[in-house]
Amino acid sequence: MFKHILLPTDGSALSRRAAATGVELARTVGARVTALFVAPVPTPLVYEHFLPVAYMTPEEHEKLIQEASARYLGTIEKAAAAAGVPFEGLHVTSDYPADAIVKAAAKHKCDLIVMASHGRKGIKGLLLGSETAKVLAHATVPVMVHR
Repeated sequence: MFKHILLPTDGSALSRRAAATGVELARTVGARVTALFVAPVPTPLVYEHFLPVAYMTPEEHEKLIQEASARYLGTIEKAAAAAGVPFEGLHVTSDYPADAIVKAAAKHKCDLIVMASHGRKGIKGLLLGSETAKVLAHATVPVMVHR
């Protein structure tokens, strides 16, 4: 069945639940997991509600990425350790999270992606798009969507 499961996370509660499901599935089938956090590419300006509100150096931005990565991936690492599932954590920077997820699955030879769907609909879904839908459209391996 599945031997290597990719668990993308954005740190949200939905994402944590999807990762927990992925870890449990890995435990059940004897697979290993790779957790992935995709951070935005550093920019000097910090935006809030589409307006620039502050300036951040590349070093400050990298520190924020490291802290978020450690927090988000650490949650999955603890769950994997408790379940006795082999774990690897990765973080990358990209303006295109779905592409980064698909590339990571291929690069690390994952045979399943388990990820959350935030279920955005209407205008919000149109404007923000769905990273899950993009992964579903471009992944070459099965994708399990957790809602």
